[in-house]
Amino acid sequence: MNDPQEPYDPYAGRQQLIGYDPYGRPVYGQVPAQSVQPAPPRYEQQYEQAYGQTYDPSYGQSYDQGVPGQQQHHVPQQEYPPSPQPQTAPPQDPSYGYDTRQDRQWIPQQHAAPAASGQAPQAPQTHGQPEPRSVPAPRREAAAEQEQEPAPGYRTEQFAFIDQQDEESEDVIDWLAFTESRTERREEARRRGRNRVVALIVVLALFVVCGLGYLWYAGKLPFLDGPGQKKAAAAATGAQKRDMIVVHLRNTKRGGSSTALLVDNVTAKQGSTVLLPNTLGVAKEDGTGTSLGKAVEDGSLGTREALDTVLGTHIGGTWRLDTPFLERLVDLVGGIEVDTDTAVPADDQAKAPAVGQGPKQALTGAMAVAYATHRAQGEPEAKQLERTGKVLYAVLRKIPGDPKAAATTVESMGQILDPGLDAQSLGALLSRIGEHAKVGAYRTEVLSVKPDGGLTDDANKRVVKELLGGSFTAAQPGAAPRVGLKDATGDEKAQVAAKAALLNGGYAFVDGGKADRTAPASQITYQDDAQRDRAVGVAKTLGLPETAVKKAENAVNADIVVTLGKDYKPS
Repeated sequence: MNDPQEPYDPYAGRQQLIGYDPYGRPVYGQVPAQSVQPAPPRYEQQYEQAYGQTYDPSYGQSYDQGVPGQQQHHVPQQEYPPSPQPQTAPPQDPSYGYDTRQDRQWIPQQHAAPAASGQAPQAPQTHGQPEPRSVPAPRREAAAEQEQEPAPGYRTEQFAFIDQQDEESEDVIDWLAFTESRTERREEARRRGRNRVVALIVVLALFVVCGLGYLWYAGKLPFLDGPGQKKAAAAATGAQKRDMIVVHLRNTKRGGSSTALLVDNVTAKQGSTVLLPNTLGVAKEDGTGTSLGKAVEDGSLGTREALDTVLGTHIGGTWRLDTPFLERLVDLVGGIEVDTDTAVPADDQAKAPAVGQGPKQALTGAMAVAYATHRAQGEPEAKQLERTGKVLYAVLRKIPGDPKAAATTVESMGQILDPGLDAQSLGALLSRIGEHAKVGAYRTEVLSVKPDGGLTDDANKRVVKELLGGSFTAAQPGAAPRVGLKDATGDEKAQVAAKAALLNGGYAFVDGGKADRTAPASQITYQDDAQRDRAVGVAKTLGLPETAVKKAENAVNADIVVTLGKDYKPS
């Protein structure tokens, strides 16, 4: 039997447990074999004060039970009662290197290295603390097993690592994946929404810029002229090539006539019809004044030249179109469609069929004649001229585009034309104007005149200059200058005297009508510097001072314009 006071240690000289580190792990080292002596009284007193129990040095258990051929060793074990304070480790023997109580600090044990062979090892200095006792091998193995276990207070199943696959971790991963995918979808939806808003803003900005650019180019922005408007103005005021003829539509059954100008603007590629009222004042060959309607009825040969004088144009020919030839022309082109503004009743005496009212009315030749010449009682002449213009426009749209085919259509009418306008020339002109009408590049205007037969200011600017290209420069070189006369005296005798003086002086007379109000002094204006000397000559012819001549815009479409004032005294 082993003596508990001096136990036999078969593992002497090997690594033995000499204490525990601050984390409760055992510390092994080389300890020389020595007898275990009972704890000094000082230690027993400390133990009894700390734990309230009597220290028993023989308390322990056998670690060698059941090992055959080996003597059992009884090593006293210390029993640590539970600590009186919560959540603290059980108290340890001070000899094992630290004290678990809060008022003490662990101090690692210092052990000297083993002595050389043949020399007795020196005992380590304990600084007043009890020396550690030798621990048998079974106890060391138990301590090694405890070293691999987690710290007291935790269980192994409470630890879960990333690589461990369990249902809880999979659920957490699935939930994180779901949350992440849902967040990504929300972010993607927000990103798509922002992209749509940006795209919409860009499209709206482009639309606004393009719209403003178009309005600027077309000159439709207020106080800002675009290049398109400048080009149009330059084309309107510049030299343009225009081919035009005058058409006299004569009603052979009821009498009366309607006059129109068919214009082909070769430069602007546009066609137009200008309807001339019968009240337009023109001059006869002898220089006396008359109306356009009366001149046509009388068959005056100088009607075309008189229109050139009034309008400042160069008309290429005269087409006398009697109503039977118009009827035949409409039938040759297969009938026309006209938007009629009024219904025309049938006339049994004139053998004119009824014409319905409404858009796209199909008209035969006889119906076209009846609608073009219809004028209700008390209706202004402008209404009847508008109907004539609609019929001419519809006929032009049905004229063949081939000049030869158009000439054949004209020849089929069987009409004897003016010597200066043969079928080939008329057919070519009608085909070109008809092409403009087919594509919508066509205008129809009624020339407005004053009650006295003179042109209004609006007619001069909007119709004569824009559509007809009439101006003071339209007169042929070497021809007598055209002199317009506007009466601002309020005395008809003074106007007649001035007109006679101009005709006797060899000037082409243009009737400018009467001014809206009287003027105290006479005035003579010109626009071209080349006409200044002639303007001075006109002043001498009328007995006016040279100071009355100045350069300004003419109120009448003529080379020189005379505005008679109250200072004019007929000779």
